[in-house]
Formats: sequence, structure tokens, C-alpha cells
Amino acid sequence: MTERQKDRPWLMRTYAGHSTAEASNELYRRNLAKGQTGLSVAFDLPTQTGYDPDHILARGEVGRVGVPVSHLGDMRRLFQDIPLDQMNTSMTINATAMWLLALYEVVAEEQGADISKLSGTTQNDIVKEYLSRGTHVFPPGPSLRLTTDMITYTVAHIPKWNPINICSYHLQEAGATPVQEIAYAMSTAIAVLDAVRDSGQVPPEKFGDVVARISFFVNAGVRFVEEMCKMRAFGRIWDKITRERYGIRNEKQRRFRYGVQVNSLGLTEAQPENNVQRIVLEMLAVTLSKDARARAVQLPAWNEALGLPRPWDQQWSLRIQQVLAHESDLLEYEDIFAGSHVIEAKVDALVTDCLAEIERIQEMGGAMAAVESGYLKSQLVSAHAERRARIEAGEEKIVGVNCFEGTEPNPLTADLDTAIMTVDPANEARVVQGLHDWRDNRDETRAQEALSVLKKTAAGDANLFAATLECARAGVTTGEWAWALRDVFGEFRAPTGVSSAPLAVAAEAGSPLAAVREKVAKTAAELGTGKLRLLVGKPGLDGHSNGAEQIAVRARDAGFEVIYQGIRLTPEQIVSAAVAEDVHCVGLSILSGSHAELVPDVLDRLRRTGVDDVPVIVGGIIPSADATALREAGVAAVFTPKDFGITEIIGRIVDEIRKANQLDPLEVPA
Repeated sequence: MTERQKDRPWLMRTYAGHSTAEASNELYRRNLAKGQTGLSVAFDLPTQTGYDPDHILARGEVGRVGVPVSHLGDMRRLFQDIPLDQMNTSMTINATAMWLLALYEVVAEEQGADISKLSGTTQNDIVKEYLSRGTHVFPPGPSLRLTTDMITYTVAHIPKWNPINICSYHLQEAGATPVQEIAYAMSTAIAVLDAVRDSGQVPPEKFGDVVARISFFVNAGVRFVEEMCKMRAFGRIWDKITRERYGIRNEKQRRFRYGVQVNSLGLTEAQPENNVQRIVLEMLAVTLSKDARARAVQLPAWNEALGLPRPWDQQWSLRIQQVLAHESDLLEYEDIFAGSHVIEAKVDALVTDCLAEIERIQEMGGAMAAVESGYLKSQLVSAHAERRARIEAGEEKIVGVNCFEGTEPNPLTADLDTAIMTVDPANEARVVQGLHDWRDNRDETRAQEALSVLKKTAAGDANLFAATLECARAGVTTGEWAWALRDVFGEFRAPTGVSSAPLAVAAEAGSPLAAVREKVAKTAAELGTGKLRLLVGKPGLDGHSNGAEQIAVRARDAGFEVIYQGIRLTPEQIVSAAVAEDVHCVGLSILSGSHAELVPDVLDRLRRTGVDDVPVIVGGIIPSADATALREAGVAAVFTPKDFGITEIIGRIVDEIRKANQLDPLEVPA
């Protein structure tokens, strides 16, 4: 028997970027030297949402969850000594994707690269930003135009580039079931392909090239058999849609191509060492089956629920991939699930349910209409609420969180302050100064002319990429490019899905929620108010709103009047709302790490307006030292991912309201 040739491993990436372009460049070169085979760039929130680092909303966010790229000079430094024509680069960027790809192309030109040889991916999926991640800028119509213009430009000029990476990853993070994850991603793909086809920018005979450049970015949870079946179903449905709806005859062009980041939602702060085996199981879901194997894999680090991973933590995740690819025999076999009646039955069931949900969305007018109506968002909020309820009831087991909680002392977290990486607080001032120096030294006339052409093009219907390229070459900044388009397109505040989410947790007599409802009602009566009022606020640019939405929904179900205005608010706006609504408690949710900057500002503004009897609580990924500092600054309570009992959190909020109003503690169990 002749030995079959071993399959090539998938692309191995580490999602990375922080502080400055120089620091990130050093990190990339180190990771490539360790055997990483592609780059995956994490941009900071101002870059993702179209703000320069000196904008009020950027405060506390610069360089925190990724690298700040404000102009061509930053992009040059980010890829210094990294030959872009030899690199496969993934950029996690959406609303400002056209701008970042233009900067990347100009840097590649300056390196002397042949642009047609560049390979990589821009995420560029705006639908999931409206639903789960919150880095959208423009309304759905103009956003779809930007996507369409990028796709048509890259197919013509950068043929190896994936101009869109339809991203169901964040849908699962927001609570999507496997059926919702597939159906919503496929509905997005249909909306994008229909828009490109209807734009008239691609001749019909070239449409197969467009389909061939559509890639996907998915999530793999710990239920790895179901997740592997999900990937097989994804491939089967994509083949059907591209063949039947778009008439693509070439089998290669219909291939379902996807990269994966395994699930961060399921990583726990309690017993974080358990996250390593979770990551391994999740990776198996997208690598075991040859017929549904990922083309690129990036893994989170074991300590992501604690804070920003260090280079060593990221190296550990890279080594997990390398051990599977190079030490195991996985790549020596054909698909090991072929012929399994168990797998086939599960895949068939997923396909049937997904096609029904895709059809439902098409009847509503497609993905964009389902975003604007709030249907997709409310479905996700409901699914997430149901999952949280199962965890709290103990129906869904999470080791170390709601079962097997006893633990030996953990040497990995014995010194928590060194178990994660911190960004130097002085970094932001340096980045802002660099931005001001850049503006002072550029050709101002050329920059303003480029912005004027961009706005004129946006007001018409020509492709926006050429005008964007000139902005990049002329030294325009990220914020200036985005504001020029905001002036023409406007901005968009996405539906929150909170008001339409159904009751997820029963409140029968004797249940924990019934007890908390009783506390809420008694406290409201003692304060002489109809209802207790809770303001849920998300200061800064962090768009991960899942936690805030779940608190808002459960507080509503417990009898609170909830004021939740969505994401991207300044401390000033939050305090104004707290005063105007005469609230009894302010709850702030921040996952990006900007809490040390933004929370004290909210406290200070409340005191200055004379509202010093309203307790402020904070939730997010907050290291223990920071939590102590926030409490010392006047925060009433700090909740982190280990506080998974939402009903219990609502009960504690009532306790803080009573304490602030000098009411006696209520002996009602929460």
C-alpha cells in the first residue's frame, strides 16, 4: 500500500496588536520567527470606529484592544521590514475596512510590491457589527455600498485578496444557536452578492470570481461534535446557494472557505487553566473533518477572561496548533467522518432548519431589512438570555463556574498583576502627539482636496476606492476619512433588541427572580416611587454589548424601569441621562479595558451635578487591582465574568440602592 501524502496544515495566526505601530511590528516579527504562518491584525477601537486618537470618544481606548492606525505613517511603521507581497494578512476591520485596505495597498506599493500578488483578508462584514460587536459607523445602505465597491475593486486589481470575511464568530458570542449562526451569515452573504450583482460593476461572466473571493470567519464552541457538523452544514448550504441562486458552475468557485477563531465567550475567569482544554476541543471541531477543515485558525489565550494576554500566552496558543498539525497523525487521513450516519443525520437537520430561517429572512426583505426592523438583534438577545438562564439553573454545566468549583491554589494566577499584559497609560498621549505632528507636516492643500473629492464621490454613485486611495496618499487621517463620509451618509444607531426580548427566566413563587422582584417592589414602595430606575450605560467605544443587554433584560423582568441607550456614549451623555431620568442606580459596562479612565470621569461628573447619592456599579473584564481602585474611587460594586448569576447581580443592585438611600437591609434572599 502506498503511503498517501500528508495534507498541508492550515494557516496559523495569532490575533495581535497593541499600544503603537512600532510595538505591534516588533510583536509580529517575533511571532513570525516562532513559526506563525500568517498575520492577523487587531486594530484599536478608535481605528475600527473611524475616530482619530484625539477625539473625545477615543479617550481611554487608544492602543488598548489593538493597534492605532491613524494615517499612512502608522501603516508604514506597522509593516516595516515585513514584505507584504510574501505575507498573508488578515485585518479585523469593518466600517473602516476600505480605508485600512487603501493604506495597506499604498504601503505595499512603497515597498515595491506587485499589488496583484497581495493576499489576505479584510473582514468587512458590517451586518454582525449592527448585531453584536458595535463598530458600525454608517447606515446599512451606505455600508453595503462601501462593501460592494471594495469587492469590485479587489476582484479587478487585487485578485488574491478576500475583500469580505462574512463573520458569524460574533453572532455566537452574542448568543446565536448553530442554526442562527449559519442562517444569519448566509443571509448576509446573499445581501452582499445581490448588491454586487445589481451594481453593474462586474460583468456576468466574471461573477464567479466574486463568489470565489467570499470567505467566512466562524466561531467554534466547546460542543465540538455539533460544531463540526455545523461546518459541514455551512459548506453544503453555501454550495447550494451559489449554484442555485447565482448559477456558479465551477466547483472550485463554490468552495466554502473559512477561517476560525475558537470561542472566547466560553472562557472563564474562574479556574482559567480549564480554558486550555476548552481551546483544544474547540480547535478539533474545525480541524478533525478534512471535508470541512478551516483554511486558517487563530486561538485565544487561556487568560483572555482576565485581561490582555502576554506574548508567552499567545505563544502557548500557537504551540497548541503546531502540536496537532505536526505531532499527531490527523493530516495523514481522508475525512474520518465520511459515512457516519450519526454525523449525516445531524448535518441534515441543521441544513433543513437553516434553510427555513434563511427563507424567513428573505421574506422580510433580506438581511439589511431584518437588521433595521430589529428582528435579528432581538432573536440574538433572546437566545443569549435563554443560555444564561440554563447556566444559572445548572442545566448547562460550566466546570469551575457552576460545578466542581473547589480548586487547589493556582500557580498561573498566583500573581494576577503579572498574569496579564497592561498597556502603559502614557501611551495614549504619545500617540496623540504623533497624530498632531503628522497633521503639522503633511501637504494640507492636497489632504483637503482629497477629502473634497471623497465627499463628492460619496454624494454620487461612482466607486469610492480610487478617492480613498488618494486620501491615503495625501496624508488624510482615519477620523477625517470617516467624518467626510459621515457628512454624506450620516451615522447609525443600531436597535438594542432589549425592549422586544421575551421573558427568559421564570418568576414563579419561590424562584430566585420572584424573590428579587419582591425586593425591587418593596424598595420602590419605601422610596415612594412607582418603579426603581436603572440606567445601563456603555461609555467609550466598546461595542460588546451582550452583557449590558442581559443585565437590562433581567432588570426589566425583575420590575425595574430600564434606561438603555445603546453603545458609544461619552461620560457627559451618561450623566446627563442619569440626571434627566432621575435614576436610582447607574450601571456601566466596559470590556475594552478603558474603565480606569472613563469610570472615574462618570463619578466626578455625577458629584459635580450634585448627584452623589446614586450608586454606580461597573461590569466588565476588570483585573482585581483595578477593581480595588474603582471601589476606592467610589464605585459601589464591581462585577466580572465570574459573577455569572444575573438574577443575583440584580439583587445586589437593589442592595446598593437601599444602602445609598440609608434603608435597612431587606431579609429577602436574592
